Amino acid sequence: MGSSPQVGQPVQDFTLPGGTLAGDTFERRDYTLSDARGRTVVLAFYPGDNTTVCTKQLCSYSSGMETFTGLDAEVWGISPQGVDSHESFARTYGLRMPLLADTGREIARAYGITAPGIGVRRAVFLIGPDGVLRWKHVAVLGATFQSLDTLADHISGIKNE
Repeated sequence: MGSSPQVGQPVQDFTLPGGTLAGDTFERRDYTLSDARGRTVVLAFYPGDNTTVCTKQLCSYSSGMETFTGLDAEVWGISPQGVDSHESFARTYGLRMPLLADTGREIARAYGITAPGIGVRRAVFLIGPDGVLRWKHVAVLGATFQSLDTLADHISGIKNE
């Protein structure tokens, strides 16, 4: 496992292909972290589309999208599957956040969350509006995920700094 960015330090910029479900259309484009400056970004790394825990996690975040929007935050789901898989996943479950394809696991490696067997650990990184890592959680076992309420509490803390 590589070295994970440290809280209080700026994170490295990256660009990944992805898409967002908007009504009946899956809008594909490249997502660049620095383009989101000025807003908090929740990077939700997950092992795989259409898996039990990942589906619960992303459905939870998607159904709570108004909470994130109200805190001036964006949520990006990131996994090793390609954009076609993400489109199918988003359409099946009505997921409303961008799903990004880290097919070569370069970003997962940069964040220190690659793991033998599962490929990518379940992890959440909160990037402040200034591009600085404000909070992170990396799961040892991926059977649980950080709740919407937990993330909202941490995002509120960023907004009050």
